[in-house]
Amino acid sequence: MTQQLLYVRDLFKANKERLKLEILCSENGLNRKITTNELHRPGLALSGYVDLFTWDRLQILGNTEISYLSKLSPDELKQSINRFIEFEVPAIIITNGNAAPDYLLKTAARRNISVFKTTLNTTRFVHLLGDFLSNVFAPRQSVHGTLVDVYGVGILFTGRSGIGKSEIALDLIERGHRLVADDLVILKKKAEDVLIGYGAEQSEHMMEIRGIGLVDVKAVFGVRGIRMQKRVEVEVLLEDWDETKSYERVGLHDNFTKRLDVEIPQILLPINPGKNITVISETIALNHLSKLYGAHPARDFNARSKQRMLARNASPLAEDRSYLEKDTE
Repeated sequence: MTQQLLYVRDLFKANKERLKLEILCSENGLNRKITTNELHRPGLALSGYVDLFTWDRLQILGNTEISYLSKLSPDELKQSINRFIEFEVPAIIITNGNAAPDYLLKTAARRNISVFKTTLNTTRFVHLLGDFLSNVFAPRQSVHGTLVDVYGVGILFTGRSGIGKSEIALDLIERGHRLVADDLVILKKKAEDVLIGYGAEQSEHMMEIRGIGLVDVKAVFGVRGIRMQKRVEVEVLLEDWDETKSYERVGLHDNFTKRLDVEIPQILLPINPGKNITVISETIALNHLSKLYGAHPARDFNARSKQRMLARNASPLAEDRSYLEKDTE
């Protein structure tokens, strides 16, 4: 899992227009680091209580904080700001188009802390900035594999190097499905149970096919053969056929694996000559969609079998199959 890091400079550059940000002082503070996606409104810290002050977060001053500061005497204002600004806060952002107290700007400039202003109201600003930071600081993990969108289902193919992940993906693309990433798939945890997969920028939509070399999927198949990112919903673990190993035959019990603490279905798929893995992959996707809609073929078959066994004695026809002897079709 990789640890994300964001500089105030990058935050400003990426959100200047979107969040209507204007820098008021201290460009030297643009080099400060932001290490968390959490935001903080320092009302208690400004009033004097700093025992639990989470100073390592971006500090948001809204109507409440600015109104409080405006009601302080000059000496009280200096004392409040000095106590607040002595911490190494990443940056200060004033919302609702409020004017920043002059003493705050002077003190922040002296401490090399950037102060920004936005015309957005606090609620909307916090929502938009929080969404940006959540994306930046989302946990990430690099996986050796291939991610393909098959019938709208994100299938992550994993397995040893050279087992045929890229070749399977190439065949799926030829059949109208879309490549997300090959060889290196970056997983990002967007929510408690959502994994988003995408490729590295430098090798985006490139495939390595042994015997051919690198293939630019977008150039060869066009935009129909690619997509930028996709939710990872099923992992297909490819392995060489092992005659001594017992493989799933019915599918009554679903297997799962965890990526970034998100549980996703995992299918162990043995590879042997003549096996049409492409069609099997399409079937895996369709079967997954069926389960999402409440159908589970193996369990449904098991339930019907049990009902048939229970009803066998109640139906003479179930015991007597002689009538089928005259059925010529």
